[in-house]
Amino acid sequence: MMEAPRLTADAALFLDFDGTLVDLAPRPDAVQVDGALVDALDRLRRRLGGAVAIISGRPIAEIDVHLAPLHLAAAGLHGLEHRDAPDTPVRREEAGAEIRALRGLLNASGLLRDGVFLEDKGPALAVHYRAAPERAGEVEALLVEATAVMPGLHLVRGKMVVEAKPFDRDKGSALRAFMAHAPFEGRVPVYVGDDVTDEDGMRAALAAGGLAIKVGAGESCASYRLADVAAVHAWLETLAPALECQP
Repeated sequence: MMEAPRLTADAALFLDFDGTLVDLAPRPDAVQVDGALVDALDRLRRRLGGAVAIISGRPIAEIDVHLAPLHLAAAGLHGLEHRDAPDTPVRREEAGAEIRALRGLLNASGLLRDGVFLEDKGPALAVHYRAAPERAGEVEALLVEATAVMPGLHLVRGKMVVEAKPFDRDKGSALRAFMAHAPFEGRVPVYVGDDVTDEDGMRAALAAGGLAIKVGAGESCASYRLADVAAVHAWLETLAPALECQP
């Protein structure tokens, strides 16, 4: 697997957030964002004609808080939320009956204690156990059993988290939605991510003739790799100056 490439001026850049732009934290609200990262993303947004988007499992509102004052095109909740451009409204799906039922079951189960907590995203639910890795099997077993009778949902395993969400949304479908309209349409998609959930986005980029970049260790469909979040930042810092030198 090769180191991350330089981009050309016809690229469209799609970036995961946690584990890619920011280091993972015990709780989602505890991440730290470097001001230099925000500046680098803003320079890239301008140089690529606005074709920079965040594709995350987080809600878009949280991404905006962490990257303030910068707003980018974004897909949140693995595509259950979508904002075509920084100045357009966020479209968000409502929580379905199965998600509502699962929420009630989780809250009554006794699972949410001793380092395991529920991140309620509305139309999706994420159970985190980063502070209690020894409880991974318990989290997995309960969610597998609960969703076995909920055919509209499927489970996504991430780094110390299991998320339940509707079948028809993932980071790949989010990328394809962006690529269907300006300023992304007709560009070469480049997807950067670190987790299992990012593989859908990578496969979609590759299928559209683009590139995929894996952050950190682990198997991936990507042809390129960056070692960690610091390496992502260093790579992003090089991109805008290089693009400015292109005709």
